[in-house]
Amino acid sequence: MAIFSLWVINKAGGLVYQRNFADGLASLTSNEYLVLAGTLHGIHAITSRLSPMGPSSGVQVIEGESFKMNILLTVTGTKFVLLTSLAEPTADSVLQKVYSIYADAVMKNPFHTPEMPIRIEGFDTRIGALIGTGQT
Repeated sequence: MAIFSLWVINKAGGLVYQRNFADGLASLTSNEYLVLAGTLHGIHAITSRLSPMGPSSGVQVIEGESFKMNILLTVTGTKFVLLTSLAEPTADSVLQKVYSIYADAVMKNPFHTPEMPIRIEGFDTRIGALIGTGQT
C-alpha cells in the first residue's frame, strides 16, 4: 500500500501543484505532468455530462493495472488527485485532509493568487507530514 503522487488542478485545467511521495511511477517531465493534468480535466468534464441519472460530479476513481487515481472535485472547481496503489484504503480520507490543509494554508494566504501555482512552504510541509516526505 502506497501513495505515489498528489496533484492539484485548478478550475481551468492547469496543474498548480504536483508532488511525488513513493517510487513506482514513471519519471515524467514537468511538461508531461501539465499535459496529463489538462487531459484529466477534459475527461472529468466529459464524464460529468455522461450520467444517465442527471447531473454528476464526474469521474471519482480511475483504476489501472497497478495504480488507482482518486479525484476530489471541490465546489470551486479545483481538483485534488491522489495516485495510489490499488490496495490503498485511506485515499478518500487523505484527499479530504489535503483539501482542509489547502483551505487553511493556501486560500488564507494573502500572498497567494488563486489559480496560480502553489509555492507555499507551509502547505508543502503539512502535506509532507500528512502523506510522508518525498521528492518535489
